[in-house]
Amino acid sequence: MDRQSDGALAVTWVGHATVLIELAGTRILTDPVLHGHAGPLRRIASPVHPDVSERIDAVLLSHLHADHVDLRSLRSLGEETPILAPRGAGAWLTRQGFSNVQEVQSGDVTTVGEARITATPASHSPGRRPLGALKADPLGFIVEGVRSVYFAGDTDLFDGMAQLAGKIDLALLPVWGWGPTLGPGHLDPRRAVTAALRIAPQIAVPIHWGTLTLPRPARPPRDPLRPAREFAELMAVGAPDVEVRVLMPGERLAPEDGWAQRRA
Repeated sequence: MDRQSDGALAVTWVGHATVLIELAGTRILTDPVLHGHAGPLRRIASPVHPDVSERIDAVLLSHLHADHVDLRSLRSLGEETPILAPRGAGAWLTRQGFSNVQEVQSGDVTTVGEARITATPASHSPGRRPLGALKADPLGFIVEGVRSVYFAGDTDLFDGMAQLAGKIDLALLPVWGWGPTLGPGHLDPRRAVTAALRIAPQIAVPIHWGTLTLPRPARPPRDPLRPAREFAELMAVGAPDVEVRVLMPGERLAPEDGWAQRRA
């Protein structure tokens, strides 16, 4: 896998909230869950290709829930890999052995290589169970080079989404979770359409669906594609100006090429 050097954009949806963003010659990984389980949850999608974790320039953590901050996955990337984490998470991550943690809050801007990264708000529970005293305000992130990518993390609708309008080329929007129902602080397909209308990206990619489940029974739902398919169908009616690309775990999208290509 060659590192991009021309500023072109590509994203690989690894599964759940894990996305490899390649932009401006930089490889950024969001909320890494790279193994067969995360906490009590088990992966029901195809295994993660090892290429995904090669030469990572930075990790973006949206919040502290175990299906988004998986310590085993983080350690497999190397304890010196730069991590951008919500304010309140830094001391805990340092105690876990990570030596290059930068806390950020909404509005903070930093650079990784040639990419500019801006932390954005999110509406989601801040804690990590069973560590009740450990809390960090959830975030989304905008990654910008020649193109711009918005990673929403895990969030419900919030008023500030409208402030992103006109700034985003590709939006990575959660459309479900890992169980048969959703608790507060999440987007379902219909609410994700509202988010897309507020943000008005050129392309929307649904994430956070069809990847993890509780171990008993550790089998996929009867229709694992339903959340993404419903999102695409609702978008075609409610937001026809936004192009929707539904990726399966492991698929890579390079909008400049116009194709979604499955990783070898």
